[in-house]
Amino acid sequence: MRRPKAIILVLTGLVALALAVSVEAQFRQRGFRGFGNLMSGDIAKDRDFDGGFHFCRVLFRSDPRGDGGNWSVDYPRADINLSVRLSELTRTNVSMTNGEPNPLLVRLTDDVMFRCPFIMMTEVGSAFFDEQEAARLREYLQKGGFLWADDFWGSYAWEWWVGQFSKVLDPAEYPIIDLQSNHPLFSSQFVIQKVPQIASINYWAGSGGDTSERGADSAQAHARAVLDKHGNIMVLMTHNTDLGDSFEREADDPQYFYQMSVPGYAFGVNALLYALTH
Repeated sequence: MRRPKAIILVLTGLVALALAVSVEAQFRQRGFRGFGNLMSGDIAKDRDFDGGFHFCRVLFRSDPRGDGGNWSVDYPRADINLSVRLSELTRTNVSMTNGEPNPLLVRLTDDVMFRCPFIMMTEVGSAFFDEQEAARLREYLQKGGFLWADDFWGSYAWEWWVGQFSKVLDPAEYPIIDLQSNHPLFSSQFVIQKVPQIASINYWAGSGGDTSERGADSAQAHARAVLDKHGNIMVLMTHNTDLGDSFEREADDPQYFYQMSVPGYAFGVNALLYALTH
């Protein structure tokens, strides 16, 4: 595999801006950690927080009646790679050990989740919340936490997620809205004209470059949100797109990197900066 010293990220919609980004570290292959080791050693503890940014991923249960994979999709490479890009493209202090970011795993019932200003859930089209989990997530959000839910496709997955999330926040009080391109999230660092539709690398390669994984039922990517009483985003929902794969699979194919990872990172960095400053 070629290991270039730098790749120039030319982000569509940015005026006269090109970013030289070192990707040497990201072109190492990282293995997936098994569930057994994960439960014994990888769940976040108080001592893991050192004052830097941690990508906090939520472990959640999946319901077979839903639509999608489980919490571990894209883990851990997406968490690591987006953290690296955040450290390279911004002045954010990212927690590192020997030059590698320290992403964390949290459960909705863990007290340590409240030490994460940002949490991520992927494949939420199959998510299930019981009463306790819903109550704890509600408390986290109402105390100022930020949830990003990503990588779910089509109308059924959307309906399932909305049904589960309504246990967390009453939609009559906290409606889900569509974010417009003039929202500050779209310009918190990079100017983004629209939500990028990111297909998984397997679907993208197998379909000859298509990006809508559910055909006509997922033709348009959406960024939706729930706002707090001050009008700030407390929950970001990226539907009909897989931002996580643009982070996880950045080193697997140069064309995929330029077509998917470049706009994916622009959106991802914007989302993190917004989450950390609002």
